[in-house]
Amino acid sequence: MTTFSELTGDYRLDIARTTLGFVARHTMSSRVPGHFDDFEGSVHLDGGEPSRSSLRFSVKAASIDTGNSRRDDQLRGAFLDVESHPAITFASTGIRHLGGTRFEVAGDLTIRGVTNPVRGIVVEVVDTATSRVAFAGSVTIDRHRWGVNQNFATRLMVASKVTLRFTVEVTTGR
Repeated sequence: MTTFSELTGDYRLDIARTTLGFVARHTMSSRVPGHFDDFEGSVHLDGGEPSRSSLRFSVKAASIDTGNSRRDDQLRGAFLDVESHPAITFASTGIRHLGGTRFEVAGDLTIRGVTNPVRGIVVEVVDTATSRVAFAGSVTIDRHRWGVNQNFATRLMVASKVTLRFTVEVTTGR
């Protein structure tokens, strides 16, 4: 296993080994999990100075999948408005080493054309090798900050907090 301090360079998301998911709480049932199927991104790692590392990704909002086509259509339309806002993007603005294999990431998240800062994303390096690195993490956001809401009824029935969970593998492509 390669240590993080040995990792410096540009990486791209390994789509086959990356999962971008979420969990939302519904008042009528427990939790509704979902994920996105279509995304791309890149990472720059500076193993000697992690604060110089950065990441960017873009998700096709229409690729949302909760396992229920009717709900997915509603999410694509009224909630995410994928026709007007086809991409969800994230660009890091800061990375801080918390010690060991843990890092805190801050960045700008854009959903429905609204950009807000997100802080406190705790990420852990779960595997490293010469040409690849795997990370896992999560953060909870308030969807109302991005205007992700259908109407007053859904504002009450679907919790405002959504937990974003991810496992990401990046590779140098060598």
